[in-house]
Amino acid sequence: MHVRVEPLPPWLDQERLLGNFSWQLQPLSDGLLAAEARVPVTEAALLLARLRGLGLDGRALSVGIRPNLSREEVRHGRLLEARARRASTVGFTRHTALATGEGHFSLTPEPLALAMGLQAGGRSVVDACCGSGGNAVGFARAGSQVVAIELDGQRIAEARHNARLYGVQERIRFIQGDALALLPTLRAELLFVDPPWGERYDKLRTDRRSLPLLDALLSSPMPQFGELWLKVPPSFATAEIPGCAARAWFGEAEGDRQRIKFLQLSRPSAAV
Repeated sequence: MHVRVEPLPPWLDQERLLGNFSWQLQPLSDGLLAAEARVPVTEAALLLARLRGLGLDGRALSVGIRPNLSREEVRHGRLLEARARRASTVGFTRHTALATGEGHFSLTPEPLALAMGLQAGGRSVVDACCGSGGNAVGFARAGSQVVAIELDGQRIAEARHNARLYGVQERIRFIQGDALALLPTLRAELLFVDPPWGERYDKLRTDRRSLPLLDALLSSPMPQFGELWLKVPPSFATAEIPGCAARAWFGEAEGDRQRIKFLQLSRPSAAV
């Protein structure tokens, strides 16, 4: 089958998303790319099922397949995709960890949170929306001193419990309160913002207005932080935050190794 997927941002690991099928990249307008390859029919159907109805970097993805798949092939691809979703990267690996409600939906899977923590290189961190503590624990396990802010009382109780469970409670100072009010009183080498986007975010396009807390936080410069990291949905329009370098984080389990879990945007915090 001849498969064409577009539009793709140039910073994306195309093979991780699409599979290793000798993709040929073609330039589109605005620096975007289209990827074309010959793909076995079963893999083409699975790719269609995985990407159908999704957006990336603020644009809906288009998957063209020639010749057309049969209804049976499309159904088979959906079945394979549904089965694959059962083997997703876990939130916390320790079974007594707590993450409920919004804390469950927005939780960074443990291996990805730890990898992000290692990327911080031991720098001091303020986690502005810590939720159930997935990223705060990841930063602390990797050697950072963390100030973790959360407005919701249940979420911050879960985060404290999880910090104790992973033995990093001495590296995290938890503050229950409004990040908008608290951030001007704090300073750190790294400000990490994972605004709540929940289970029902727009899978085709998300922008700053869709994430009001993020929009509010970005409306004021914060030079007391050396660098800004944002965790946003895959459909987020990265051009709305100038000066950012983007990275797609994929799952680590067999069922989501080709699925983008979130985007990380990084920039000097005072950049405009």
